[in-house]
Amino acid sequence: MGGGKFKGKMKKKEYTDELISIKFSDRKEIIYGFVLDYNDDWTLMKYNPVDYVMDGYLLFRHKNIVGFRRDEEEEFREKVIRLKKIGSKGKEIIPIDNLETILKFLTKKFGVFQFYAKSEKACYLGRLKSIDSKKLIIDFLDPKGKWSQTMKFRPGDIRIIQFDNDYINSLKLIAKQKRKK
Repeated sequence: MGGGKFKGKMKKKEYTDELISIKFSDRKEIIYGFVLDYNDDWTLMKYNPVDYVMDGYLLFRHKNIVGFRRDEEEEFREKVIRLKKIGSKGKEIIPIDNLETILKFLTKKFGVFQFYAKSEKACYLGRLKSIDSKKLIIDFLDPKGKWSQTMKFRPGDIRIIQFDNDYINSLKLIAKQKRKK
């Protein structure tokens, strides 16, 4: 499956509310999702991690993109997802102006976000503590649902941000339960 070629840059709004796949030059994983919003730097998607499952949202920076694709595989996935009535369900209002705006909004509205920096092998969950042009500081939520430490990153290294998915929401429940004890 997925034998079609990946095209270069996506034109603004061309694929809004359609399922596409994205290939990155520095990652093996191909990302699938419904395009909700798009600007020159970021794309917001309702995330389709596998087969016909929808799980949260994904924002990705356009840095290191080989291209995008919408061929028979993407169209078939979209058809099945729409039949299940779990597609994009309209436009979510999430400001995607810049990284600072995005992370402030996600921390305020969802409490926790997850991101990948340069490696697809490691992700970090947390809430924004502070951000400027040189450093991003988060309160880190560990895989056991414990707020364990403060971590620093370079903002330019952030490639993909996920939020409101099952994994994150599950850890938020554990963290909330631990706080009550």
